[in-house]
Amino acid sequence: MGCGRLVVVGAELIEMTLSRPCSDTLMQASPPSTWLITMGLLKTYMASLSIEFVESARQSFWISLTKWVPPPVKMTSSYVRESINVSRKRMDVASLDMLQFHWWDYSNPGYLDALKHLADLKAEGKIKTVALTNFDTERLQIILENEIPIVSNQVQHSIVDMRPQQKMAELCQLTGVKLITYGTVMGGLLSEKFLDTNLAIPFAGPPLNTPSLQKYKRMVDAWGGWSLFQALLQTLKKVASKHKVSIPTVAVKYILDQPTVAGSMIGVRLGLSEHINDANAIFSLDLDEDDINSIQEVTKKGKDLLRVIGDCGDEYRRI
Repeated sequence: MGCGRLVVVGAELIEMTLSRPCSDTLMQASPPSTWLITMGLLKTYMASLSIEFVESARQSFWISLTKWVPPPVKMTSSYVRESINVSRKRMDVASLDMLQFHWWDYSNPGYLDALKHLADLKAEGKIKTVALTNFDTERLQIILENEIPIVSNQVQHSIVDMRPQQKMAELCQLTGVKLITYGTVMGGLLSEKFLDTNLAIPFAGPPLNTPSLQKYKRMVDAWGGWSLFQALLQTLKKVASKHKVSIPTVAVKYILDQPTVAGSMIGVRLGLSEHINDANAIFSLDLDEDDINSIQEVTKKGKDLLRVIGDCGDEYRRI
């Protein structure tokens, strides 16, 4: 895994303080060099621990981040400032390490006003970095042309959904903006659990019992269907067996190796699917040319999702 690449377990984090793992189990499973992998697991622990623990966590390494999705009201300086002050107060920090910004309706140009005010707050030291979530290439270019300093764009990206490597990656390479990816294991579809299954037969395969599984199953249908997806899983299993890792580990590593990708987020359900060993294995996995060619031999048979769905984030904006 290249220097600077990051795997964050617990991608559902919206606003909280991240710190090193607090339980002995987590610390034994994750050596210090990979603590960043498991810090997302603190979400569940911190929800049930006392304020004394939260206060003591300040003495160790921690990062403050938040995602801001404002309503479509007029983005005045005072409104933006007051909204960000709420986050700073909640996390009791003078400066947010990262603020991720999302805007639903591009027909409302208020996102530019909001981002200009966020840039002002950055200049004042109240935000250290401004980032985006689910913005398309056209709007990212407009934002950058307005000289708003953006460090990253969080987008859906997997072996099935390679849209970010088309228009978006080219712009990012020119400007230095990085991609933070989610949906990289497609809610768990890219795993041994769904290998050699037939979902067309009722109750024959694993249930699609989470919103993420249902969402990414629709993505599979748009891409090429379950039969082609099975061919992809079989190929990934061969690669995984060759390297003595799991299918999800290969799936994440493949995306981390793509141009402009700085990190991938992997969701967890504490006690059910924590992915600690799989995430740790990513750091030592090197996919060779044969691995890449075998994967691409399958993926090239799928449909171009940029044409089917649209650019990054369009899946959320199309009616």
